[in-house]
Amino acid sequence: MPTIHTYTGPDGKPRYWFRVDVGRNPVTGRRMQEKKTFTRKKDAERELGRIAADVADGKHVRRSSMTVAELIDEYLKSATFEKEAATERNYLDALRCPRERLGHMRAQDVTRRDVEDVRDFMLREGRKIGGKPGTGLGARSVNLALGRLQAAFTMAVADGRLVRNPVEHVKRPQQAEREAETWTRDEVRAFLAEAAKDRLHAGWRLSLYGLRRAEVTGLRWESYDRKAKTLTVSSTRVLVAGKVIEKAPKSRRSVRVLPLDDDAVRALDELRKRQMAEGAAAAPAYRASGYIVADELGAPVHPEWYSDEFHRVAKRAGVRRIRLHESRHTANSMMAAAGVPDHIRAAWCGHAVAVNVGTYTHANPEDLAAGRDALAAVYRAEGSS
Repeated sequence: MPTIHTYTGPDGKPRYWFRVDVGRNPVTGRRMQEKKTFTRKKDAERELGRIAADVADGKHVRRSSMTVAELIDEYLKSATFEKEAATERNYLDALRCPRERLGHMRAQDVTRRDVEDVRDFMLREGRKIGGKPGTGLGARSVNLALGRLQAAFTMAVADGRLVRNPVEHVKRPQQAEREAETWTRDEVRAFLAEAAKDRLHAGWRLSLYGLRRAEVTGLRWESYDRKAKTLTVSSTRVLVAGKVIEKAPKSRRSVRVLPLDDDAVRALDELRKRQMAEGAAAAPAYRASGYIVADELGAPVHPEWYSDEFHRVAKRAGVRRIRLHESRHTANSMMAAAGVPDHIRAAWCGHAVAVNVGTYTHANPEDLAAGRDALAAVYRAEGSS
């Protein structure tokens, strides 16, 4: 056991210190030591005993100058390995506020209270994008940030860089679950009737058939097989940090070949004829990009414009405003109400069955009538009419 030494401090009072072996440097193999100084002998004895026990158990963590910003950088390098650009950007965005508020601090000094202060700041005024700057972020965004920060600290603990995780016991704000809204059959028909007058009728119909925005805007004419009446979903256009990039679909299940009905085939054929006429009229300014959903000069449309235009068409149709992505929920729910099996709906939408059933299937009030009729038939007294 190391010896506790004594010396007299500048104030004339005794000081107690010791130097203890804490293992060997994993890179150089040299012995590593730490020196500790205390104003009370009891504190020195207690700390010496703790360090000796931790060293023996392989749990001792040396004092480190690593900042939270450095800790986050190390985490991101590991957590985003081979991840898509959109996923990497989501991680960066989630950790933006924790980095700004805690990045300068030594990671070993961060307390639960420090993290709670960051949580409260985000709820109060943490927004910078996606709304009015300086307003509070939603519970979902705050919980996502805390989850990523906890994962970063967890990795540092696992690597032996920290003794504890200050985020682990921070209480999360409650998230109000928002049920997705879906259109009724009448609303779908009203929207499609209005969409049939629009230049991009084919795109709107494909959105109401359950394709993601990224899939619709990423379709090329080579994806469309007129003879077989099929559409191959194999490419998407997504926004990453405000920039549109083209990439493969989000999962293996998302790559699929969908059969088309006659209405969808007619809409696609009409759009292709229209684009050919527009190309002839606008040459040489026309840009033959090859995208199905393109503007009058042949350029692919911006995904955000596509969402905004969806709302404009819906407004003209006189139907309730729903998010574009909820047209996907609508299509799934319509298929479910029509008796399409779970595994077929999942394959159509490019999902795992559990995700498809648990997240994308909803019952409209009109669908509940089927439940009423079934129960009425079962409960009806025998012989009654």
